[in-house]
Amino acid sequence: AGNFVEWFDWFAYASFALYFSRAFFPAGDQTAQLLNTAFVFAGGFLVRPLGALFFGTYADRVGRRAALTLSVALMCGGSLLIAVTPTGLGVLSPTLLVLARLMQGLAVGGEYGASATYVSEMANRERRGFWSGFLYVTLIGGQLAAMSLQVLLQRSLSEEAMYAWGWRIPFAIGAALAVVVFW
Repeated sequence: AGNFVEWFDWFAYASFALYFSRAFFPAGDQTAQLLNTAFVFAGGFLVRPLGALFFGTYADRVGRRAALTLSVALMCGGSLLIAVTPTGLGVLSPTLLVLARLMQGLAVGGEYGASATYVSEMANRERRGFWSGFLYVTLIGGQLAAMSLQVLLQRSLSEEAMYAWGWRIPFAIGAALAVVVFW
């Protein structure tokens, strides 16, 4: 469940960037806005190895469950921060977006390796491959859920609403899904 939520949040950023890029980067044309948003997206990729290192070490010392819980909490915090960050605050708004994306990058970097190890340790020997295969199912499932939500919102909301506030919905849902994972 944690893996699903993390990939939902990760892909929501990529798929909704078109809508929130102008809110966080209002100066310039659409290409410049999207490039700035892509640079922030790249920051999440750059810290993923650090997340793997940190959460792998943390999981070895404290336990896989604790590491996975912390990873999901970090992703939840990043998604919630994107959902509630006010835009139009000058350099503060994009700075908060960068912070949120770095949090998400660390979380994704730690989630997949820890969850793969956890599943392979918890599964019985005869079914280890079967259970480990669900990691890919949750990865793709999270991406499909984010894309499906985008299609649903595009059909339900006007283009103006998507640019104004509709892009916040997937991040709020991602944060709420993380709370469900804790439960």
